[in-house]
Amino acid sequence: MINYARQTPDSEAAPPAAEEHIAPAPRVSVQAFCESVETAAAVQSAGEDRRLGKAHLKIQMGGTVAAIEAYRSAPTPNVIVLETDGRSDILGGLDQLATVCDPGTRVIVVGRVNDVTLYRELVRRGVSDYLIAPVSAIDIVRAICGLFSTPEAKAVGRIIAVVGAKGGVGASTIAHNIAWAIARDLALDSVVADLDLAFGTAGLDYNQDPPQGIAEAVFSPDRVDTAFIDRLLSKCTDHLSLLAAPATLDRVYDFGAEAFDSIFDTLRGTVPCIVLDVPHQWSGWSKRALINADDILIVAEPDLANLRNTKNLFDLLKGARPNDRMPSYCLNRTGVPKRPEISTKEFAKAIESEPIASIPFEPQIFGVAANNGQMIAEVAANHRTAEMFLQIAQRLTGRGEAKKSRTSLLAPLLGKLRSK
Repeated sequence: MINYARQTPDSEAAPPAAEEHIAPAPRVSVQAFCESVETAAAVQSAGEDRRLGKAHLKIQMGGTVAAIEAYRSAPTPNVIVLETDGRSDILGGLDQLATVCDPGTRVIVVGRVNDVTLYRELVRRGVSDYLIAPVSAIDIVRAICGLFSTPEAKAVGRIIAVVGAKGGVGASTIAHNIAWAIARDLALDSVVADLDLAFGTAGLDYNQDPPQGIAEAVFSPDRVDTAFIDRLLSKCTDHLSLLAAPATLDRVYDFGAEAFDSIFDTLRGTVPCIVLDVPHQWSGWSKRALINADDILIVAEPDLANLRNTKNLFDLLKGARPNDRMPSYCLNRTGVPKRPEISTKEFAKAIESEPIASIPFEPQIFGVAANNGQMIAEVAANHRTAEMFLQIAQRLTGRGEAKKSRTSLLAPLLGKLRSK
C-alpha cells in the first residue's frame, strides 16, 4: 500500500509514537541513500528504534546517483530508502535504478515536492512509499515497518529446501554451506532449520550446542509465534541463525503432515531466507515441506539408485508445482577413485535437466571441516568448492546474477502479484 504525502502541518503536533501501533519489521536489509544530513540523521535514529531492531540498516550519502553506482555490481537489499531533491531528477533516477534493481526490492522515496502528478508517476513506477521531507525517525520507522505489516503484504521469507536423493549423499553438508554463503557472501539474513530431529548434524557443522531448538516448536504448536521462535534460534553469525535439531533418541518423532506449517509461516514473516535441511525420508510432512518451498535443491551422487530417485522426485515435484520454478539438482562426490559412475551427460539426459553444480570428491577438506565444526569457506576460503557453494547460493536466491534491464520498477511488483 502506497501512502502519499505523509506530512504533519506545522500547526499540528504529531501524535506520540506510543499512541499508534507499528508492528516490528522482520529481519530485512535496508539501505538508505540520503542527500541531506537531516534525513540521514532521521534514518540513523530510526535504526535505533526497537521496531527496526532485527533489520540491518546501512546509510550512505549521495542520493540516487550513489544508489545506481552501488548496485551496478552488488545485489540490492530488501528495502531502499532514496532521498531526492528535485522532480526531474527523481523520475530519471528511478528509471536508471530500475536497470540495476533486483526483483522484489521495495523502494521508499523521500522528496520535497508535494504534487499529485509526481505521486502518480511514482506509483506507475512501482515505488512502495513516498514521504515528504523533512522526515522524522518515526516517519521512517512507520514506512519501513508498514511494508511488511499491511494485510496485503506478501511474506518476506523465501524457503529453500535441500534434500538428498538417497541417504548419506551429503545433502546436509551442502545445505549448511549454501546457507553460510547466502548469509556471509550475499549478506542476506538466513535461518537454517534442521528437520532431522533424531540425527541432525547442523549443530555439529556450525559448532553450536543450543539447549533448545526446533523440537520445542514442533511439539508446542500452540505457542509458536515470532517471539517464541526467536528464543529458539541459535546465532551462528551476524546474518545466520540456526533452528537446531535435538539429535537425541529419548522420544520418537512422528508428525502429521502439517506439523511444521506454523513454524515455516512464522519464519517466512520474519526472515528473508530460510534453508530447510530435509532428511531423506518420505512422509506427509517432508513431502509437504518440499512442495511448499519456493526453491528446491536435490543432492545426488552419480549412481543408478540416485538417478532413479532424482527422476522420481523431479516428476512428482514438477506435477505438484506446475506454476513454480523447476527443482534444481547437483551432483556430489564426483570422481571417487575406482568407483564406476554415471557421467554427468547421461545423468542430465535421464533427468532432462543439467545439474547446477558437480561437486568433486574432496575427503580431506570436507573431513577437516566436519571435525572442526566449520564450513568449507572457513577452512579454505579460496578452494573451488567454496566458490561452487557461492554460485549455488546465487542461483537459488537469484542474487548476484547478471542484472537484466527493465524500463520500470513496476515489473518486479507485477511479478509478485502473478505469483500469488
